[in-house]
Amino acid sequence: MSTLRRFLVIQALLFWQGGFQFYAAVVVPIGTDVHGAFGQGMVTRHVTDWMNVIGAVAVTVLAWDQIANGDPRAFRRIRWGLWLVLAGGLPALAVIHLRIEPYVDSVMDHRTFYQWHRVYLYVASAQWVAGLAYVAVMLRAWATPRAG
Repeated sequence: MSTLRRFLVIQALLFWQGGFQFYAAVVVPIGTDVHGAFGQGMVTRHVTDWMNVIGAVAVTVLAWDQIANGDPRAFRRIRWGLWLVLAGGLPALAVIHLRIEPYVDSVMDHRTFYQWHRVYLYVASAQWVAGLAYVAVMLRAWATPRAG
């Protein structure tokens, strides 16, 4: 069962964090070149909803692994701390997204939009960094022998 669980953890992280990284590094610049910033924004407003749904599934799988894995105390604390950043970022992003949304459909106050957008990017970036740290700690926890 641990092999299946770990496989699902890796797939969830690849889909969520890998998808975020690919979208930010490749899709957004190309979409902006092809459709302009407004056109790319119209796509991104829908993609971010799905990224948060994928994230919710991923943090659920991560929690399952943490509970089932029986990490040593130090790894347990670090993993749950990083998990809180990953999971806590999801409602924060949803609230910020709701705050930004009205600016996309109306004559925008660009200054306010970009202030909120910057906050959104900070939260998403914090999640991404926490995700990288989480993987490093998770792999170390998985490699640590259990007392039997």
